[in-house]
Amino acid sequence: MIRKPNGKVRKASEGRRLRRKLSIRKTVSGTAERPRLSVIRSNKHLSIQVIDDVANATLFSVQTYGKNAIAAKNNVEGAKVVGSKLAEALKAKNISTAVFDRNGLKYHGVVAAVVESARENGIQI
Repeated sequence: MIRKPNGKVRKASEGRRLRRKLSIRKTVSGTAERPRLSVIRSNKHLSIQVIDDVANATLFSVQTYGKNAIAAKNNVEGAKVVGSKLAEALKAKNISTAVFDRNGLKYHGVVAAVVESARENGIQI
């Protein structure tokens, strides 16, 4: 079950993104063999969570901030680095296929670069 955010959405653009996110999440679901790759993009950082929706668990994440940070920026070149690290981590867990959740964002630029980089490194998305 997908939970809508509490409270009012202040910006119209954020409301449109949340509506797109909910419509995407109706059809996209991850399992242990084929997890969901959820991308989170801010102005400064990029994060990818690998999620098993059946067990309601995040298997692992790859991001440009925090303890296990990758030294990359939130641009296309940094997204390629994050995508290759994501592919390495998926291969280490013996996962070769995944479903992609763009989180209501446009499949363009940084978001597309992450997926293309993971595909180039052998992950079927």
